[in-house]
Amino acid sequence: MSSIGTLLAGFKAFKAHYFEQRPKLYRALTEAGQQPQAMLIACSDSRVDPAILLNTEPGELFVVRNVANLVPPYEPDGNYHGTSAALEFAVRDLQVKDIVVLGHSQCGGVAALRRFAGGAPIDRQFIAPWVSIAATAMEGCRHDAAHEVERASVRVSLANLMTFPWIAEAAGRGALGLHGWWFDIERGELWGTEPAQQDFVLLA
Repeated sequence: MSSIGTLLAGFKAFKAHYFEQRPKLYRALTEAGQQPQAMLIACSDSRVDPAILLNTEPGELFVVRNVANLVPPYEPDGNYHGTSAALEFAVRDLQVKDIVVLGHSQCGGVAALRRFAGGAPIDRQFIAPWVSIAATAMEGCRHDAAHEVERASVRVSLANLMTFPWIAEAAGRGALGLHGWWFDIERGELWGTEPAQQDFVLLA
């Protein structure tokens, strides 16, 4: 079966499960609209699907995915800002209660960052400038310690979240929680940190 055929077969299974066996769920989501309580900023990596990893139902998560699960700093200019637009909608319109930055092991985007920081050229038009958002993650990390840099890049994104004034305001009054998670693909472990914590701790 082709890749498109596999996707269509998957949609048919999804439709049978949610629209034929459980029609009330999507009826409610259609009538009331989405009301997710959490936003996840995840990597585009095909092995790290937040809905699968966290066993969530449709409507429970507001997700934005990009290379290396990065949050850029607050820059309200005339350029295109997909991740920032998603943050704005999630916080100001959906009023989510938590934002999670979900990093992972074997991250290709962080590997590109490490190569770029080491002086190796990256023959791509968009990847090098994008991963440079997390350039400070290399400070204090060994270039050959991938896990250290992956976790440090999550911390950079947590810090960048606080540059958005409406995120800082909501977090400051306790209406919004910020969390950094790191998924170990090899071991099947989830590690986490909070902005005020120094280290990642094993969550599950």
